[in-house]
Amino acid sequence: MQMTRRGVLAASTAGVLLNGIWQPAARAAGTPRRGGSLTATWGGFEPQALFVPGGGGSSPFMTSTKVLERLLGQTSDLKFVNILAESVQAAPDFRSYTLRLREGVTWHDGRPFAADDVVFSVLQFWKPFALTVALKALTGAEAKDPRTVVLSFASPVPDFYLRSTLSGQNSVILPKHLYEGRDLVTNPVNNKPIGTGPWVVREWVRGSHVEYERNPNYWDSGKPYLDRLFIRWWRDPASRAAAFEAGELDMGISNPVPVPDIERLTRTGRFQATTRGYETCSWCATIEFNLRRENVNRREVRQALLHGIDRQFIVDTVYFGKGKVGTSPIHSNNPVFYNRDVPRYDFDPAKAARLLDAAGLKKRRGGRFTVQLLAANWFEENAKNGQYVKQALEDLDITVNLTTPDRATSLKRIYTDYDFDIALSNYTAPIEPVPIITQYYTTDGIVKGAPFRNANGFSDPAMDDLVSHLATETDEAKRKVLANQFQADAVAQANLLPMVEFDSFTVTRSDVRNHSGWANYIGESWADLWREG
Repeated sequence: MQMTRRGVLAASTAGVLLNGIWQPAARAAGTPRRGGSLTATWGGFEPQALFVPGGGGSSPFMTSTKVLERLLGQTSDLKFVNILAESVQAAPDFRSYTLRLREGVTWHDGRPFAADDVVFSVLQFWKPFALTVALKALTGAEAKDPRTVVLSFASPVPDFYLRSTLSGQNSVILPKHLYEGRDLVTNPVNNKPIGTGPWVVREWVRGSHVEYERNPNYWDSGKPYLDRLFIRWWRDPASRAAAFEAGELDMGISNPVPVPDIERLTRTGRFQATTRGYETCSWCATIEFNLRRENVNRREVRQALLHGIDRQFIVDTVYFGKGKVGTSPIHSNNPVFYNRDVPRYDFDPAKAARLLDAAGLKKRRGGRFTVQLLAANWFEENAKNGQYVKQALEDLDITVNLTTPDRATSLKRIYTDYDFDIALSNYTAPIEPVPIITQYYTTDGIVKGAPFRNANGFSDPAMDDLVSHLATETDEAKRKVLANQFQADAVAQANLLPMVEFDSFTVTRSDVRNHSGWANYIGESWADLWREG
């Protein structure tokens, strides 16, 4: 099927009817009710392990963070909150930070949580696996006493940057006594993690669900409110919608069902939907050019192709109007660092054709040139984006070979084999741009085999230097100036850009209370969830 404008519009007629269905996130109302259970899912697949040290994407992030905790959290109004840390104090020169840890915390196996666990996690997990770029300047982590850890850095680390790292997606604390001396990636504990969190893994039924039970010794007395939590997987969005209606599913995170189904579900009064809970993980659909390949390795060609793609059309049809055209690597919902004053690639196919002509790629028999277009198939929208982009480029007389591989093949072809000319993928954008966003544009982001980093091969000393300054500048106003310059330069280079910033949403039954109050809700503990009787 070709994704022409007429075809997409015919398949998306419900899109114009969807205004007004979004409701505020359910907040605590009255005294939390204890007991009961909840079944949740997300808009993706089952993880390869319940905890994946190398990342692994949203699915293991969702399953592991009910068990494993971080030092800090961040609420949906972007306030940092203490979790396993009671305080984080910067030295005057910002080259060291003192972490004071919470007292009276135990691991699920009864062992006490202590500073040695944090030091082990920082040096043996964060630095080599999860946060290599973020902690590039780290020179040491030392336990001063059982409740105090000092992190040392070779250069200044901005306070916001450090707190964002400590509350970030990959910053969970591991039990030293279960991981020391073992391979982190192959450790069987990853399939039944033991943490300090509110939930204890009871059973993982592969292909179906994972069941958690309440941790009776949780440090936050009285929580969790629920007795049991189930995370269950369905293979496709239609099955999730049916599960909601059948009473088998209570909460879906990160776009669990198609937008038209949300309207149908919320109209019944039995369900509610919200876009809260994604403030530090806003999603975009990206277009990435492989600079190792002929033609797309020329900036003027990349810019021409961007002018040939109607991104507003993608917003309106593929995403049913629930999103906006992407303009910068840092998303427009970022209240701290977004820069709207960047080059724009407005839809102008005539201009695109002129730029291609000027680049010496004129129309000829067989097309101007041929590109290998890969649409990564971890979101069904990516396949539709691929069909449309193929048509848009063919309208410019470019021959397009489109493939839409499965997740494993897409990861290998994009991030290991670099087997593409143009890749359509996704990333999530936190508030702090370093390193999650900047690593797509820096030389140290080129790590063969590491997913969701610099697969396009862009390497420029000036950009590396700019990002290095952004990572070490402690004056907030000066950091903003550097972030503005980073965005302007990245957009001008056009090696990877968001095509669309699309909305993420959570759907729950109307009796689910106190959800979506954290800035990356899929990866929070859900200790404060409860249900009305």
